[in-house]
Amino acid sequence: MENLGTDTLKKHLAKRTKTIAIVVHTNPDGDAIGSALGLYHYLLLLGFKQVAVIAPNAYASFLQWMPGNDQVLIAENDMDLAQEQIMGADILFCLDFNGFARAENLAPALETSKALKIIIDHHPQPEAGFDVVFHDTKASSTAELVYLFIELMGDKTFINRNIAECLYAGIVTDTGSFSYGANHPRTYEIVARLMALGVDGSHIHRLIYSTYSPDRMRLLGFCLSERLVVKEALHTAFISLSIEDMKRFNYQEGDTEGVVNYALAIKNIRLAALFMERDDHVKVSLRSTGSLDVNRLARQYFQGGGHMNAAGGKTHQSLQQSIEDFVAMLQENKENL
Repeated sequence: MENLGTDTLKKHLAKRTKTIAIVVHTNPDGDAIGSALGLYHYLLLLGFKQVAVIAPNAYASFLQWMPGNDQVLIAENDMDLAQEQIMGADILFCLDFNGFARAENLAPALETSKALKIIIDHHPQPEAGFDVVFHDTKASSTAELVYLFIELMGDKTFINRNIAECLYAGIVTDTGSFSYGANHPRTYEIVARLMALGVDGSHIHRLIYSTYSPDRMRLLGFCLSERLVVKEALHTAFISLSIEDMKRFNYQEGDTEGVVNYALAIKNIRLAALFMERDDHVKVSLRSTGSLDVNRLARQYFQGGGHMNAAGGKTHQSLQQSIEDFVAMLQENKENL
């Protein structure tokens, strides 16, 4: 933790009349929602009466089973209320993002808010502007750090099943069910403690990974049979989806979650990408293996960022031009592939 010491932070949280807002990044994933709702339940148990959880936009239905989900305010549905809650907060928790721009439409409110700003995150290179930085790139997830934050506050005994389920969901989704980013014993120690509180790992796995709609399954098949491009000489594979493609399969938010990993699963592929056409930009998801740093590529070429092996960004070119630029980027970086 940086900037403010633990004792000072405890004093801020000792004033239960303060208003709190918890904000996550645009296109929130399981770690963002799980860590936010886990922290939300903890703060309620501390005695805070005014705690808001705000997501810039909608998220996948397979994350909406988490306790407290009905309390999440989707900013794009009521921007005035979201900005009002941010500007009126005494304490702001920014979870699972390392710079205000990652909250996109909420960034101006976050930047100008006079609240005490606390970041809890595991992405590299956190930006300036936060009063308290609780940050560790070695953590499996932000949910893991929320657990450690609660422990640091001396409140580990406050963690109940609701908190445990949310934090477990964050950890399991951000590690691909412990298949990456989970090489530290601490992660498994925390998971064991969460399961001891009643978490049913098999049940949560089904809620997250076994709720595909028929349309989502057909979209996955289409991605692999019609939209997968493999550049064997460059150890790269990518998938692209147009707006029309997604309309064809009645796309819902979250339907492409994990699709990019299928491209990475091909033998000898070190870099995988998914391009999704939006109304005013193309969303780019990047995955890699080993020491290939897609965080650097996302920052340099796609106005984004993330982790070494998982990152994302966007372009404002057409879908076709975005793909052509990506292939040109591959040629520029082929020595690293």
